[in-house]
Amino acid sequence: MQITASTISLTVDDVAASQAFFTTRLGYTEQAAADGFASLTRPDAAADIVLLAGGIEILPPEQRDQRASGLILAFTLTAGIEEEEKRLRAEGVDITMPLREEPWGERLFQVTDPNGVIVQFVEWVTPSSSENA
Repeated sequence: MQITASTISLTVDDVAASQAFFTTRLGYTEQAAADGFASLTRPDAAADIVLLAGGIEILPPEQRDQRASGLILAFTLTAGIEEEEKRLRAEGVDITMPLREEPWGERLFQVTDPNGVIVQFVEWVTPSSSENA
């Protein structure tokens, strides 16, 4: 098996609100859209995103009322996590978990889109030797 792309499909109450968030704040562009549906992509290695309106009939009946819940959509950055948090904060995005660094070298912060989708940004750094001692 060879996987050539990754896509996450999120069922949300307001497709337009999440679409606007991902395109204006996180650099996604629209590939396709219709009533209750939007397909978003980025030119880098981030996963593509499909947004589906709750209750949409293209889903099997048992999935139509499910929503993105308990899901964290995490993006790993190569550098610049402080600048990214500052940029999003300056644009009025609610930082729902401020930037922090874990002892194992994970630096991270979270934002939440208008439909409650949690987006986490991660940058890996070498933990300081005093923390490893």
